[in-house]
Amino acid sequence: MGHILIVDDDPQLRQSFEKLLYEEGHQVHTAVSGEAALDLVRENLPELVIMDVRLPGMSGLETFRVLHEIEPRLPVIIMTAFGTTETAIEATKLGAFDYVPKPFDIPDILALIDQALGAGRFMRSRVELDVAPKSPVQDAIIGRSRPMQEVYKAIGRVAPTGATVLIRGESGTGKELVARALYQHSLRGAKPFLVINCVAIPETLLESELFGYEKGAFTGAVNRRVGKIEQAHGGTVFLDEIGDMPFSTQAKILRLLQEKSIERLGGREPIGVDVRIIAATNRDLEAALAEGRFREDLYYRLRVVTLWLPPLRERPEDIPLLAEYFLVRFSASLGIKNPGLTPEAGALIAQYHWPGNVRELANAIQKALIFSRGYPIRPEDISQAVGGEAPPKEGDEDAGPAIRQWLRGALAAGGEGDMFESYMDRFAAMLISEALEMTGGNRSRAARLLGLSRPTLQSKIEKYRIKLTTSADSR
Repeated sequence: MGHILIVDDDPQLRQSFEKLLYEEGHQVHTAVSGEAALDLVRENLPELVIMDVRLPGMSGLETFRVLHEIEPRLPVIIMTAFGTTETAIEATKLGAFDYVPKPFDIPDILALIDQALGAGRFMRSRVELDVAPKSPVQDAIIGRSRPMQEVYKAIGRVAPTGATVLIRGESGTGKELVARALYQHSLRGAKPFLVINCVAIPETLLESELFGYEKGAFTGAVNRRVGKIEQAHGGTVFLDEIGDMPFSTQAKILRLLQEKSIERLGGREPIGVDVRIIAATNRDLEAALAEGRFREDLYYRLRVVTLWLPPLRERPEDIPLLAEYFLVRFSASLGIKNPGLTPEAGALIAQYHWPGNVRELANAIQKALIFSRGYPIRPEDISQAVGGEAPPKEGDEDAGPAIRQWLRGALAAGGEGDMFESYMDRFAAMLISEALEMTGGNRSRAARLLGLSRPTLQSKIEKYRIKLTTSADSR
């Protein structure tokens, strides 16, 4: 729940908002003018401001400018009446989170408030690098393995440069946390940080969400609307799951990267914007290039700097650290004493190769805590949390039936929407590793064995970061 400031000179509206938001569990303060609002903000910074454009004394736009100077990351929702829409649009261009016309529907305004509060917390909540598990409130990237040390070094080197960054890695490896760490350690860390999930937004709405639109651009476009990229001017935009972005939208992102400008839908004039782009994907972009689903020019523009996040199976020494971190964190959030793990449960966690990576481990610890009833977590609690018996490790004999049992358990337990891609990547990496082992590291022979071209095999070796354990001829 959040601390919200309502700024409006209409006492009835203030009272209605106060009652509505109080019932939703929010802490609410009110102000009748811009001057009064600024005094309250300086005294106790809220998490969200909802403000009318027309105010006695200082206008809503003037008040917003000062609010933005006090805290650029403070989300502000502008309320507009007929005839004040252009002013609200101007505030949005300057960085307001959104604007809503009066009167508004209660479910819509509540949904927008939740989005704004979430965005504000996302910007302000720091991501610590390898913090001790005794800090349960903090989001953290945990790991002391050699691969994670390389990730930390890369964040430190890349964050201050302003370069476009492409974060790659399997689902659940922590790409969003790395994007936030890059933002927070950058020179734009005090400016807006907006996240666009290219999968979560329907294709028909993605372009208008990113670039905005002009009045009359399409049926229902009764006013001009500023897009997220223009709204983030001076800050950072994180394009999550960019490998799933529609081909038509990719061309507009390319123009943004090349020319530092956009066009709203229905517009003809380019609009200059200054934003840093951080993108992430778990997709095989090289395969998408070959199939014509991803633009080659955008691919090379995005990968000015590429950060690869290692899957959990490549840093097994980090698993106990992560397990302890999640135990401390989720125990605190559930309001229970940390019961710890039995030695057998700890051994099981260390042996399991976690195809869903850190996300799967976090979910398993949380589920196990809920069902352990305050007692130390046992192996059966972990098995139940991952949907059945732990799957076999690589190299186990007669693994076919066990693998089927494991997959049934995983599917029965449910998972993320990209489960298919995650598991296919896992098996592809194992298959290629075995083929290279059988051929003594000879990539040409391994490619023929797998029915792949040698360039395709090479791209997959790089994608899955498969390490060759032999110095045999690799032609």
